[in-house]
Amino acid sequence: MSHAPCDQRFERLVEQYQEDVLRTCFLYLRDKTLAEDATQETFLKVYRSLDAFRGESSEKTWILKIAMHACYDINHSGWFRFMNRHVTPETLPEPCAASAEEDLALAAAVMELPRKLREVILLRYYQQLNVSEIACALHLSHSSVSGRLRRGRERLKKALEGRELDE
Repeated sequence: MSHAPCDQRFERLVEQYQEDVLRTCFLYLRDKTLAEDATQETFLKVYRSLDAFRGESSEKTWILKIAMHACYDINHSGWFRFMNRHVTPETLPEPCAASAEEDLALAAAVMELPRKLREVILLRYYQQLNVSEIACALHLSHSSVSGRLRRGRERLKKALEGRELDE
């Protein structure tokens, strides 16, 4: 029995979403090695459950949902809390690393947000998911996602006030 169509579909998904998953995992976990592990775990789960994907959301939403669960599992493992997770903008994987000072300040501010706010900001602005897709990925109501986005934007605005560059 050949798995060629399934394997081709999986290869396409990896090629299409691997960088998005890696960036999301990195920003969530704040560690490149752990992000790579979470990315690998994500695609292992995607491969195992490829036939179960029912198309109730986009492929990207489905894969990022799996990635967020992989990050959550790593984040809640016993040894994780003892790691130094201080991230600097220079350690962001490409193409998320930005050369403009404003972009670096914004990335640093996003990484400092509490997890619940950081998740929705990352999915909305770094992965371009809409509120419905974020709600699906995180198992939240639309109003919860909207509220977290609003609070995240407010915190980012406060964090970035006074950092405007002279032109």
